[in-house]
Amino acid sequence: MIVRCSKLLFLLFCSLGFFTNDLSAQLGFCTGNSGTPIFTEDFGTGLTDGPALPIGTTNYLFTTGTPADGEYTISSTTDYYDWANVADHTPGDTNGRSLIVNASFTAGEFYRRTVTGLCENTTYEFSSWLINLQPTNPGCDGIPIPINVRFQIWDETDTDLLAQGDTGNIPNSNSPEWEQYALVFKTLPGQTSVILKMRNNANGGCGNDLAIDDISFSSCGDTITITDEQNETALISCEGQGGITAELEATPDGTIFTNFAYQWQESTDQLIWTDIPGENTSRLVTSPIITTTYFRTKVAEDPVNLSNDLCNVLSDVFEIVVIPTPPPPVSNGDISQCENEETPLTVSVAGDARVNWYDAPTGGTLLLEDSPSYRPAATGTYYAESVAGSIGCISTLRTPLTYTVNQIPQVTDETIEICNGSSVVLSADLENMSYAWSTGETTEEILITTAGEYTVVVTNSEGCSNTKTITVRPATQPIISNIISNGADISIDLENEGQFEFALGNGPFQTSPEFYGIQGGRYTVNIRFGNNCGIISQEFIHLVIPKFFTPNADGNNDVFIPQGLEFFSSFELSIFDRFGQLLKNAGADNPSWDGTFNGAQMPSGNYWYRIQIQDTVRNGYFVLKR
Repeated sequence: MIVRCSKLLFLLFCSLGFFTNDLSAQLGFCTGNSGTPIFTEDFGTGLTDGPALPIGTTNYLFTTGTPADGEYTISSTTDYYDWANVADHTPGDTNGRSLIVNASFTAGEFYRRTVTGLCENTTYEFSSWLINLQPTNPGCDGIPIPINVRFQIWDETDTDLLAQGDTGNIPNSNSPEWEQYALVFKTLPGQTSVILKMRNNANGGCGNDLAIDDISFSSCGDTITITDEQNETALISCEGQGGITAELEATPDGTIFTNFAYQWQESTDQLIWTDIPGENTSRLVTSPIITTTYFRTKVAEDPVNLSNDLCNVLSDVFEIVVIPTPPPPVSNGDISQCENEETPLTVSVAGDARVNWYDAPTGGTLLLEDSPSYRPAATGTYYAESVAGSIGCISTLRTPLTYTVNQIPQVTDETIEICNGSSVVLSADLENMSYAWSTGETTEEILITTAGEYTVVVTNSEGCSNTKTITVRPATQPIISNIISNGADISIDLENEGQFEFALGNGPFQTSPEFYGIQGGRYTVNIRFGNNCGIISQEFIHLVIPKFFTPNADGNNDVFIPQGLEFFSSFELSIFDRFGQLLKNAGADNPSWDGTFNGAQMPSGNYWYRIQIQDTVRNGYFVLKR
């Protein structure tokens, strides 16, 4: 039988390449390379049935209508009886026809065709596509007869059977598909034509209704691979590296041919191939190749068949690809922009070339790969290089582009306050610029009388701009929550926030509410608010407790006396040693201690004090040094 090689069965069985000289074993597809088809029959196209097959092709009767048993038609439709209506098999056909056969009641031959133009001593593959048109449950009574066709190849005298095989039963289906069947045979010396026969192995009747399409004869030869001395199947090089010389070897797989004749060819486009004179062995040493060139060899079992492309097969193609040196990228222009803009450097390249960016005209550091644009981080000159092909052929030159970053005006947002019913001057705080205020004014300073948010766009001579925002709000009057003495420092705590300035007495105003290194005493705290909208004042007695004193009678720091204590109308000062012994208890009439107790000098060390002023008590310690 003929092996039906479709889908999984083809992979598991046909690819094994079963082929011998035994007729019963000449089954399956060509397992090597197939040549150009010598003969094809696709039965044409058109909506009209026919024409009838040539006389002698079949003993069945031709009809242009529904074929009865023992009749055939050639049609673009199979919509007869309850048969499946399928399109022909030929790819790309419009209204393509196929041979439609309603088997005769008697098994036997139904198709005969002489095929000429074959080559002697050459292996061929015959193939045809068949489809069972009868559904699983036919309209006729009984079980449908399956299709079973025998293919035979006879010599031109119709006396010697060269090969045959059966399809086996092709089952019925409600969704039939075209299946391809093939037979491999070999012509003898001097033989150039054969007779193809198709026979029904089963009688007609209910079933055995089929369509045939795309009958083909093609030469069959070994699969032939070409490799170089490194066992590579292709070479790629960049232009300008000198010519490439390759030593190529053609290796048939030996599945079909027993003898091998060669003719090497070369091409620059894989369309037009030229024989290389004198290259008739399995090995070829190329001349130096400087442009892309393709190589292959024709292979036949007999040298006489090398000149007839219908009688030989072709090897795989060995490519020697020479990638042209890409031209340098074309600059799209230098870039000069402000630091808050993001326009990159860009270039254009030819074809599918890629772009790499460097910091030097040669060598240097690779900054970015495979991008036609690059945004540097700083002012400088940068270089773009073209890269082409899978092996990265580079341009001989790099294209320089200059990138300049101009600084924008440096501005600081502000919040200021405006007095009720007055005005305030707003300033951009930068000279020699152009100005665009949200009020429409264009001077460095403007005068406003109402609270709100104001902006000014400041632009320098390079055309770079920045926006300053000034928030103007009604003046807030400060509310003092506490004034604290912290050693010699004074800290002013407020209940609210605002545009405030602070001063002690007639001293200068400052923005900080902290005053450092202030002697004890009575002070007036002044707080100015808004844009000089007013001042609130509060008196405060600053009490400074000395951290140590030195009662050595040198006239300097001889007594312990808190500064500012004298400004309180009443207080009580108590001093204790480290054991809690009361050493001194004084009032407003004598607010000091000379370091003695009961006329005796107390030793150096830490002593503790307690000061009570009305309901407020302060505790701490100080050091007596001798």
